[in-house]
Amino acid sequence: MTKSLDANWFTEVYDSHASAFSLKVTEKLLDVRSPYQHLEVYATETYGNLMVLDGCVMLTDRDNFLYHEMMAHPALFTHSDPKRVVIIGGGDCGTLREVLKHPGVEHVTQIDIDEEVTKAAKRFFPALTESNDDSRAELLFADGVKWVDEAEETSIDVMIIDSTDPVGPAEGLFKTDFLKRCHRILKEGGVIVQQSESPLYHSGSIIRDLRQGMQEAGFSSVATLPFPQPVYPSGWWSATLAGKECDVTRFREADASASDLAFDYYTADAHRGALVLPPFMRRLLD
Repeated sequence: MTKSLDANWFTEVYDSHASAFSLKVTEKLLDVRSPYQHLEVYATETYGNLMVLDGCVMLTDRDNFLYHEMMAHPALFTHSDPKRVVIIGGGDCGTLREVLKHPGVEHVTQIDIDEEVTKAAKRFFPALTESNDDSRAELLFADGVKWVDEAEETSIDVMIIDSTDPVGPAEGLFKTDFLKRCHRILKEGGVIVQQSESPLYHSGSIIRDLRQGMQEAGFSSVATLPFPQPVYPSGWWSATLAGKECDVTRFREADASASDLAFDYYTADAHRGALVLPPFMRRLLD
């Protein structure tokens, strides 16, 4: 939810943890109600443009690279040779752009239910959509769960679940039943990654339950990678990976270290460090 402390500030209040995050805004650029959610875009003083869905901060110009890089590159460098990638959600197209930096990737299908998000990204976050016309990219505006149900068995190398919080349209994407469907369409050696909320606020609830759901769905290994994300609740976020007959606690370190891809946050060292969870998380996840 949001609460305006002042007309010049956008504030997201996180009631369950009695905390809030604010940005000073200079102008509202967009206010649209799609069939699925309420979409707003603001200009801010120090974080560039800000996208908000149903009152929750989605991204800003200043720090979105943290999320997009950690949703894409750990999974892609964990897989032995990723060629076919699916993104469920991700309508701002930043994760798509990161995936397409990998020359070995042959095809990426992105399925987001709300086309208004992509339209807004094209207008107000054009750097994120710069790879949308790549011949390897396929953008669909449809129900991601239905798409997974209709996909061919063992046809995908990497799945990226780039969803909003586990409420409303995204709630089903965190369920064990959906994860079983994802397991079905992944090839042996396949990797799935799901955004998994705040390590500080959700290790003993959402993250723990997601990891358990992945294991119950048949995945042989699970790893949660925390990373900084200033504009999200607590300023700390995570991506949880699972492997289908693949050890996601290991990755192609030599390839990641030697990569000449354009990164702003991701490195082999950052990936290696993120795999080492702090003691409080290990206690809560046991």
